[in-house]
Amino acid sequence: MAAEVSTVLERRGALKHPPASLAVSDAVALGIAGLFRSETASGRVLARFYRNGSIDSADLLEAARSEQGFASPEGHAALYCLIGWVHSRVHHERSS
Repeated sequence: MAAEVSTVLERRGALKHPPASLAVSDAVALGIAGLFRSETASGRVLARFYRNGSIDSADLLEAARSEQGFASPEGHAALYCLIGWVHSRVHHERSS
């Protein structure tokens, strides 16, 4: 999971305008949510996503952004990738 987060961040950083499709895999997105699940309000949202594999994108974005405020630098980066994954899914759904 850490290797994929690092690779995605490096690839996005190398591009002036990275495409929305450049995101972590579904499995890594679920893994990130699993790492940050907890009994806080945002942690419960991440836990639901981790268990079910789907959730309202606005709720997931809000939860990930909230958790970023408490995360280590590495955790912040992983949550950034989860946010990018949500944007990628929303963009894909709108394009379909």
